[in-house]
Amino acid sequence: MKKRRLFGTDGVRGLANQAPMDPETALGLGRALARVFLGRNRHHRIVIGKDTRRSGYMIENALSSGICSMGGEAIFLGPLPTPGTAFITQAMRAAAGVMISASHNPYYDNGIKFFDYQGYKLPDEIEMEIESLLESEDLKKGPTHEQVGKAYRVEDATGRYIEYLKTTFPKDLTLEGFKIVVDCAHGAAYHVAPTVFEELGAEVVAIGVEPNGLNINAQSGALYPEALQEKVKAEGADLGIALDGDADRLVLVDERGEILHGDVLLALCARDLQERGNLAQNTVVATVMSNLGLELSLQDWGIRLHRVQVGDRYVIEAMRQQRFNFGGEQSGHLIFSDYSTTGDGILAALQLMSILKRKKTVLSRFSEGVRIFPQVLLNVRIQERRDLQQVPEMQRLQAGIQKSLGEKGRLLLRYSGTEPLLRIMLEGEDKTKIEAYAQDLKTEAEKVLGRG
Repeated sequence: MKKRRLFGTDGVRGLANQAPMDPETALGLGRALARVFLGRNRHHRIVIGKDTRRSGYMIENALSSGICSMGGEAIFLGPLPTPGTAFITQAMRAAAGVMISASHNPYYDNGIKFFDYQGYKLPDEIEMEIESLLESEDLKKGPTHEQVGKAYRVEDATGRYIEYLKTTFPKDLTLEGFKIVVDCAHGAAYHVAPTVFEELGAEVVAIGVEPNGLNINAQSGALYPEALQEKVKAEGADLGIALDGDADRLVLVDERGEILHGDVLLALCARDLQERGNLAQNTVVATVMSNLGLELSLQDWGIRLHRVQVGDRYVIEAMRQQRFNFGGEQSGHLIFSDYSTTGDGILAALQLMSILKRKKTVLSRFSEGVRIFPQVLLNVRIQERRDLQQVPEMQRLQAGIQKSLGEKGRLLLRYSGTEPLLRIMLEGEDKTKIEAYAQDLKTEAEKVLGRG
């Protein structure tokens, strides 16, 4: 398959107002999306959500122009989490959905990701089709007269999403008695998250809820949980929840102010689903980056781990293809496909708190029995991308290291999809040992691939 130029692991992303995140490209993407999806479904609506970046206004209007020029209806949802946009796409029976967000990136970046009419992120082949259309002269031949499309705003999208989220929490439980600190990163969930938790009965202390277009993710949210940790301790809260800019993932902090590893969250949710007979095929889907400790802990409980390449959409694709209902990434993307078509930080927090409620326990005791091995990650800047299977020096070194680690260690080498980097990941029981092995691999990689 031809390599994608614009689309990366999670849509199109870059510096706002510079290609590919400029109005011209957004206009073309709007046209191409409309050409691909309008006509496949009886509705001509395409919904557009966004986070709180200033550049979102520019991008949404360019996308809207492209959609309308192809005869579609562009529906503005306003600031809404990525999973909220996916939900509204499906709920409104739209032909497709668009989310304008660069997730955890700083405010000066932005991104565009697409959903099909079911609320799922697009597979590689559809993204390739959209890219190919951008170079097509046919794309410039839109309808005229009354067939030109229109745009309008839906005022109650946030309210619809809030009500949906509350339905995912067990009807026989409330959050009464919980004191929660939630950090919304001045992002898309600044109104939704506090409202959901409060309406379910929690006492909520909200931070990161004053977006100004320039402060999204600024020393706040899932990328910078330090302020949340301190606030949890100062408030004597039961737990803290940090969301990223588009609220599709979370970081959880216990009552002591300590962060729970993302793979611990995966393990605990899987165990709870299994105990209640709700874990499809007794399987969890995670990426190659998830810790070996997760895999071994799941094995102890009789749960299988199915690994895929990095990216939450690849987790979702595997879940759909093989009918699994739970998966995620150690970064905090947790996907409960019985409720959602994508990762959802707020929904995940609700599921985790329902476990605490049922088990009548505190979060610090939540991770007992889950092993997390030391992990070392190194990025090596290189000059040449060679097939590592065809580099004898690297093969010999890898084989020796893996033999030394045995079944209690793991080694992964992969190239970055967007930068001239070789990514090295090592796990094992002895952190000093794996750090030394990582340096050996870095030295050899720079020797045979060139120092970048």
